[in-house]
Amino acid sequence: MRYPLFLDLAGQSVVVIGGGIVATRKIRSLLAAGAKVTIISPQTKRLSKKVRWIRRTYRRGDLAGAYLVIAATDSLTVNEAVCREAKRRRQLVNCVAPPAAGNFIVPALARRGRIAIAISTGGASPALAKRLRQELEQFLHRRYARSTK
Repeated sequence: MRYPLFLDLAGQSVVVIGGGIVATRKIRSLLAAGAKVTIISPQTKRLSKKVRWIRRTYRRGDLAGAYLVIAATDSLTVNEAVCREAKRRRQLVNCVAPPAAGNFIVPALARRGRIAIAISTGGASPALAKRLRQELEQFLHRRYARSTK
């Protein structure tokens, strides 16, 4: 059983290892939360001038000083190495694959103004979490369109 929470990342250092589609999606939400993001990846989509991009593969020691870490490469071996280092450093680490290698997961999130509802299936059914998020977003939009802006 996981403990749900909403984390204040404003001004916090976050390192994202990987630069693909999933990493890009996570980086966008980290930037929206006010995090100071560093991407370590040979290639990525440039998202913002606020993002620091180190154009190379992950090396042990890259996580020094990070408050939170995201392991989002297409290599299970690299992701697991990132998670081991982060855990040794007592950092929060989310692992895209395999999710159990990290020490937290990121839920699907339905938002409407200041209302945020987190949805998790514990990794059992990401498709169900996505569908529930979409349904909740429609409900929130219809029911609370004016009161949450």
